[in-house]
Amino acid sequence: MLTLYDNWDSGNGYKVRLLLAHLGVDHRVVDLDLDAGGARTSEFLAFNPNGKIPTVVLDDGRTLWESNAILSYFAEDTRLLPNTRFARAKVLQWLFFEQYSHEPYVAVARYIHRHLPAGHARYAELPSRIEGGNRALGVMEQHLASREFMVGQAFSIADIALYAYTHVAADGGFDLSAFPAVQDWCARIAARPGHVPMLDGPPPGSAA
Repeated sequence: MLTLYDNWDSGNGYKVRLLLAHLGVDHRVVDLDLDAGGARTSEFLAFNPNGKIPTVVLDDGRTLWESNAILSYFAEDTRLLPNTRFARAKVLQWLFFEQYSHEPYVAVARYIHRHLPAGHARYAELPSRIEGGNRALGVMEQHLASREFMVGQAFSIADIALYAYTHVAADGGFDLSAFPAVQDWCARIAARPGHVPMLDGPPPGSAA
């Protein structure tokens, strides 16, 4: 069975869990305690020498890492990845935007708030993280003001990639009420059939 090495508080991991849920792909999840070095063990580094989650081990033993590459792999030949050249490029555009203009601000601000003690030196980063995150959310707000989804008129992995950290942006100190189109989009994603929520911890019986 497909194995996903993950952490339940990670938006990057949640992207993959959400996609697999929408596609109905059977898998097992191994939850790693990242704060305790769970992604730096020799066993895990054999799967991913970069020492990050999510990492997928396919049924045939091949491995794949980087969340948006994993999304692209599983979305191939499905309704979640367009089959026309320009539309596919637009999906890639938003996947790159998520990793370079959105995640470094929204996700990092959330990590600081949730995983570091008050007074930690990295709290000094928060003003610049909030500024950059608000800039990315503003780009999304403008784009979503006239459409329901990120690319064309259909739900795609571009939506999944951006939803993961956007819908929990308040954890990092962001005020989504300033971005009503983004809020409405988040509600549409959450209401879709097959949706699964992001969890604060692994459900009973999951692998560790």
